[in-house]
Amino acid sequence: MYSVDEKRYEKMSYERCGKSGLLLPRVSLGLWHNFGSVDKFENMKEMIRTAFDAGITHFDLANNYGPVPGSAEENFGRILRSDFSSYRDEMIVSSKAGYGMWEGPYGDHGSRKYLMASVDQSLKRTGLEYFDIFYHHRPDPDTPIEETMEALSDIVRQGKALYVGISNYNSEQTKKAAKILKENHTPLLISQVSYSMFNRWTEDDSLQETCMELGVGTICFSPLAQGLLTDRYLNGIPDDSRAKRNVFLHENQITEDVIKKISSLNQLASQRGQTLAEMALAWVLRKNKVTSVLVGASRPSQILDSVKCIEKLDFTDDELSKIDSILKEK
Repeated sequence: MYSVDEKRYEKMSYERCGKSGLLLPRVSLGLWHNFGSVDKFENMKEMIRTAFDAGITHFDLANNYGPVPGSAEENFGRILRSDFSSYRDEMIVSSKAGYGMWEGPYGDHGSRKYLMASVDQSLKRTGLEYFDIFYHHRPDPDTPIEETMEALSDIVRQGKALYVGISNYNSEQTKKAAKILKENHTPLLISQVSYSMFNRWTEDDSLQETCMELGVGTICFSPLAQGLLTDRYLNGIPDDSRAKRNVFLHENQITEDVIKKISSLNQLASQRGQTLAEMALAWVLRKNKVTSVLVGASRPSQILDSVKCIEKLDFTDDELSKIDSILKEK
C-alpha cells in the first residue's frame, strides 16, 4: 500500500502560471516516453509515486502518448485509481490533442470534430471527470484558428477542462489564439514549447516575451535535448541510449562539435556544484521567464535527480555569458 510523503511540499517550489491563480511546480513530469503499453507498469507506478513524493503535482499527457497511442493515458488512469484517488485535488493533470489518433479525415489536427471527440476519449481512458489543462497540441494550417479556439472554450464551458493551453504555437499564432480565447471568456493559461540550450527558437521568435506580455505561462519540454544535455554521451554512445534506438535523437547528431560543447558545459556545471542535467534544467528556469520545466524519466532516480535543479536556479552574468560562448563555438 502506497503511503505519501507528508513533507512533499517542502521539497518543491511553485510558480504562478502567467496571471492566473494557478501555481505549477517548477519541475513537472511528462509522460511522453516510458508510460506506454510496451513499458513496465510497476516502473511507471513507482515513477508517479516518486514524483508526487518529491512535490511534483503536475502530470502531462497527450492522447497520442504511448506507444500505442492512448496507452499512456490508460496507464496513468490505472495508477490514479490504485494509488491517488484521494489526492486528485492535489494534482494538475493535463492532456492534449492535435496529432494523428485514428483513421480517416477526422482523427488529426484542429477541427472542432476532432477536438471534441478527443477530449471525451482522453477522459474515458484516464477515468477522470475533467482535465485541469487541455491543450491543442500543434497549429493546424487548414482549420481556422477561430474554430479550434472555440472548441477549446466549449471544452471548458462543458466542464471537461478547467483551463486551456496551446502547444508548439509561435509568437504570432499565440497572440491570435490568446485574443480569441479572451473574447470567448476562457483566457489562455499556458504555452507548451520545446526549449533547451541547444534549441532556442523561442528566443529568436520572442515567444517568451509575448507570453509574459499576455499574462500566459510557459512550460518547456525536451529541456535536456533528448538526453544530450547530460553526461550520458561524454564517452561515446551507450547501446541503450535513444541515439542508438533512433528515437527522436540520431547518432549522426552527436558530432565532435556537439561533444565538445557538452564537455565544456559539463565542466561549468561542475564548477557550479551541479550535474550538467541539473544546470540545463536550471538554465531553462532562469529569471522566471518559464513557469515550469517538463522532465521525462525511465526510472524513479532520474526524477529525483531532476528535482535537484531547483536548489540552484540563479546564474551570475558571467556564467550566462560563458554558456552563450560555449554554445556559439564552432
